[in-house]
Amino acid sequence: MTRVIAGMYKGRQIHTPKGSATRPTSDRAREALFSALAARGLIEGATVLDLYAGSGALGIEAVSRGAGVATLVDSDRGAVAAMRRSVSDLGLEHVSIRLRDVSAYLQGAASKHDLVFLDPPYDLPEAALADVLDALTAGWLAADAVVVVERSARSPEPTWPHTLERIQDKRYGETAVWLAEALPPS
Repeated sequence: MTRVIAGMYKGRQIHTPKGSATRPTSDRAREALFSALAARGLIEGATVLDLYAGSGALGIEAVSRGAGVATLVDSDRGAVAAMRRSVSDLGLEHVSIRLRDVSAYLQGAASKHDLVFLDPPYDLPEAALADVLDALTAGWLAADAVVVVERSARSPEPTWPHTLERIQDKRYGETAVWLAEALPPS
């Protein structure tokens, strides 16, 4: 069972979709990631975009810890149903959920986000991930935004667009997490 680790909703359940298509971020990795984000002052009041959201654990955790709003995006109906149940059970008014393919969602009207999570399926090709990262740079990132990518520890580092600079990477067992910061326009 997945639970909120800290903040206003600490200990509350996050529903997960049935089946093995979704692998929620482990508690250990989530705790370490959010500690790193909090140390950089990136959570309080943040506008969050959680792509390939699955259970929505990352976006929900961010809101529990003080993020202002979060948008959770996933193309799996079961995942979206689980997220809707969690958001309803927790009474989260500032969380919106979109049943959309991530690439299609990013082709829509862009809005600025301070913190973006990408936790795509481990079998997503590297080129497809690079395309999503490129799409984010077309108006989706606020100044100094941070992008967090979670992949298999066996995956290579993502190919970052020239407007994103890797600032940290960590391994948690079978999980690798990279953080990149949006560079100011030149």
